[in-house]
Amino acid sequence: MAGLEKGNHTLITEFLLVGFETFPKLQITLFVVFFVIYLATIAGNLLLILTVWTDHHLHTPMYFFLSNLSFLETGYVSNIIPRLLVSLATGDKTISLLGCFLQLFVFSFLGATECFLLTGMSYDRYLAICDPLHYASNMSPRFSFLLAFASWALGFVAPSFTVIMASLLPFCGPHEINHFFCDLTAVLKLPCTDTSLIEIAALISASIISMIPFVLTITSYVYVILTILRIPSTTGRKKSFSTCSSHLIVVSMFYGALIIMYVAPSGNQSLDFNKVFSLLYTVVTPMFNPIVYSLRNQEVKDALRRAIGKMWPSTKM
Repeated sequence: MAGLEKGNHTLITEFLLVGFETFPKLQITLFVVFFVIYLATIAGNLLLILTVWTDHHLHTPMYFFLSNLSFLETGYVSNIIPRLLVSLATGDKTISLLGCFLQLFVFSFLGATECFLLTGMSYDRYLAICDPLHYASNMSPRFSFLLAFASWALGFVAPSFTVIMASLLPFCGPHEINHFFCDLTAVLKLPCTDTSLIEIAALISASIISMIPFVLTITSYVYVILTILRIPSTTGRKKSFSTCSSHLIVVSMFYGALIIMYVAPSGNQSLDFNKVFSLLYTVVTPMFNPIVYSLRNQEVKDALRRAIGKMWPSTKM
């Protein structure tokens, strides 16, 4: 264990990510599973991005936001899974102090950005269904770009203060992080000083970042659902609901995981529970998002058929 002497303490310069060492006989199996999931996630999200950007039928604000979400999910898994794969394959579980906080910042940055981006997507659906006559003027290409840019900018700024505060703490005690990545909850158990102030700051920051977008998203969909229910024809209701059902599924998966992880009483959760459950929103959700949008969206399926038809004219889907 590398360290620097300071007074009577040895300041730690690297951590040990415990990962899934409680399952020593499953390391190879876990490597194969995570490797396949990683390849499927990258392939699915990149295919969705290419489909949106190469098919002019999908050059609309909704699919612009979707391509942003897919790009975000690609970065999300690339920040976590490759390091996990190295640990499983080689047994080297060490990560430098700088590498740990860089991973923590990227994870926080992309997580916050997803909260804001999902809110922007819900507002897009609100305008499209509740105010269709003014949709083109209200959700112009310029405005949709500004919404996406604001999501990324706010996502970058919002968690910065907490991560910087955590990185300045002295780490001179245990160096094992009981997680498969540098999660703030696990990291804050290691400093050799009182962390109550930063824990309060982290709680306030996480509440603002997650709850405000969540409330805005839910409010948008309450209006959307009420508007759909007022549509007289069954066909019209089904068509309107189909344009936002995939987004509702993604929002439910994302916020459902966050609520269980960060809103449920922490006294009932162990770090092992958090570690296993973290797989849902760090690994599983990014893999299923492109599947949900592809299978439940007729326009995306049609675009995929056109793309495959151009590459292999004799192929039928």
